[in-house]
Amino acid sequence: MKRIGINPGGKVRQGMALSGRMAFGGAPSGSTVRVLMAGAALMALTACVSPQRATDWDLRGNGASTTEAAVTATANRPVPDARGVISYPGYQVAVARQGDTVGTVATRVGVAPTQLADYNALNVDTPLNDGAVLALPNRVAESAPMGSAVGTAPAATAGGIEVTAIASSAIDRAAPATTTTSAAAPAGAEPIRHKVARGETAYSIARMYGVSAKSLAEWNGLGPDLSVHEGQYLLIPVAMPGAAPAAAATNVVNAPGTESPTPEPPSASKPLPKEKTQPTAAKPENTPPSPDLGKQRTAASAARFAMPAQGSIIRPFAPKANMGIDIGAPGGSPVKAADDGTVGAVTKDTSGVAIVVIRHAGNLATVYTYIDNITVKKGDTVKRGQQFATVRKADPAFLHFEVRKGTEAVDPAPYIQ
Repeated sequence: MKRIGINPGGKVRQGMALSGRMAFGGAPSGSTVRVLMAGAALMALTACVSPQRATDWDLRGNGASTTEAAVTATANRPVPDARGVISYPGYQVAVARQGDTVGTVATRVGVAPTQLADYNALNVDTPLNDGAVLALPNRVAESAPMGSAVGTAPAATAGGIEVTAIASSAIDRAAPATTTTSAAAPAGAEPIRHKVARGETAYSIARMYGVSAKSLAEWNGLGPDLSVHEGQYLLIPVAMPGAAPAAAATNVVNAPGTESPTPEPPSASKPLPKEKTQPTAAKPENTPPSPDLGKQRTAASAARFAMPAQGSIIRPFAPKANMGIDIGAPGGSPVKAADDGTVGAVTKDTSGVAIVVIRHAGNLATVYTYIDNITVKKGDTVKRGQQFATVRKADPAFLHFEVRKGTEAVDPAPYIQ
């Protein structure tokens, strides 16, 4: 009897004894045959891949990768200054070096180590990858500015609420979840800053913004496993000028936690057949009058707020990801008080973004950001529907609106009529 075996190239050859019953001339067992067949298939697939070219994962057989065709071409990340700081008009980030920890980066850029660690959801002694990005909690001096620096505005309080802390969380989460591309990554081209939410991965975030996971990793110094953690800030790579939109971007991609769009019903393309309808029966006599719903309005429903701006909600409330809602509205359109109240604070964050806090009855407060042309000051009394500012002109333009119950951010949707 000839003895057969399989060499590493996947070919059958003679002279190699098999284990089990086949070595003694018996019939091979089922498990032995399955192992041999699996090994042969794996070796044959391995032999198809040349070490000189990348694996053809979609098995087209022509060596052409389809990965890059599905994403937008992006520019390289800007070069940081001597301390590792990259400055944008709205925020700054620090780039780690080989052997850095959160504490060493904080010392180099002049930020309190515990403050930098807490802001990035890390520990002070956490080791960092070479090129990893840390978001700075406050603005530091720029040795080579890439955009205009804005000074730090003094903190203000409203009803015991520290407005700067509220505003910082509002601004950090106010960037809309849309892919806004600008000209390559020259000085001043500010990329979207994404805060990682629970359950998100580098792949899901890259797919959300229509960029490659490889580009996202290069911009943020991610490790080989592309791991990210909740609370981490990521820079979304900026598209190259003239780059074609991502093929995947033609489909609507919803941010995690948001509802999927309602599909178009079949009747939209093919009308329903005509039906024979019967005339409505005459209204019966002695019909009781319709109830006056206005008189039945409870205290809870009366406390609901008016819409502060005319537009649709482009980003809903999401705990730990977006502490309010973003209302898409044209730049320069009116911003109105959601209800009667007193202006608790008119201030700006460290990036110069204006913030107004209005206190209302029932230990409630509303926060308005991304606004201009403010006409009220602290202590002023405002009426429901009174215009006190306009939506800031931007691309895209939107109003970020929050409802605070005490110091806790709550979903504004149930409060808006």
